Amino acid sequence: MLEGQFSRTAIGAAGHRAAHQVVDGASVFVDPLAPRILGKDLESAIADGSDPARRRLRFFIALRSRIAEDAARRAIGQGVRQIVVLGAGLDTFGYRVDPAERLCVFEVDHPATQAEKRRRLAEAEISVPSHLVYAPCDFETRSLGQALEEAGFDARAAGFFIWLGVTPYLTPDAVESTLRYVAGLPGGAQIVFDYVNPPETIEAEATRAHHERMAARVAALGEQFRGYFETADLHRRLAALGFDDVEDWGPRRIRERLAPGSPAGGDNGGHILRAARRV
Repeated sequence: MLEGQFSRTAIGAAGHRAAHQVVDGASVFVDPLAPRILGKDLESAIADGSDPARRRLRFFIALRSRIAEDAARRAIGQGVRQIVVLGAGLDTFGYRVDPAERLCVFEVDHPATQAEKRRRLAEAEISVPSHLVYAPCDFETRSLGQALEEAGFDARAAGFFIWLGVTPYLTPDAVESTLRYVAGLPGGAQIVFDYVNPPETIEAEATRAHHERMAARVAALGEQFRGYFETADLHRRLAALGFDDVEDWGPRRIRERLAPGSPAGGDNGGHILRAARRV
């Protein structure tokens, strides 16, 4: 992200969520606020997200939100009252989730991106619920733990973290630092995030070419891809950090979910992962 500017890829992700509502009839993920929060960018964002060449990405973005939100709602049903959306961008979960007693949804993001989001919310007349707390965080000057503590997050109580569309833009060390913080919370925590295998390991030529085009596209916006993980290595890292419950949706499982009966293919590419550490 360019210094002092909001994330342009946040608009792209919201555009794909909005396009899914319009083009696909919200067949995987329902988000009626996605088109509204885009405002004047709606038409161009939907046109971009509707490009047939980006259909695979559009469904991936829809599915990762569906998996994350379903898991978050299950956690709320089990008594978790702290939901943290890391790199929230234009995500609207906190504005759609049903209220629950003592529920608190923390949105963590760069101050510039957060300010732009709040402007768009006001312009779209989307009200901010009482359970929503903004936790601005410039990682150049403060840590995630510090930002959450200042926003009122209780590390002793259970938490659920949603971290979508972020890890590819971070170094592996930065990703592991965040995972270490989540795993170390004394109240226990779960996290859902997505990650990408190293491009050279992606077996399907079309998938690899698609990733390379997307990498060039976001680099032109000043937001380069920097973090890749081999699946087995990432699972070992998670276990070493103390996560004792890991569920991973790789390309093969995603294909089975979105297109049953489709031709078999490799299992390297984009993944959606849920990890939990029980206490």
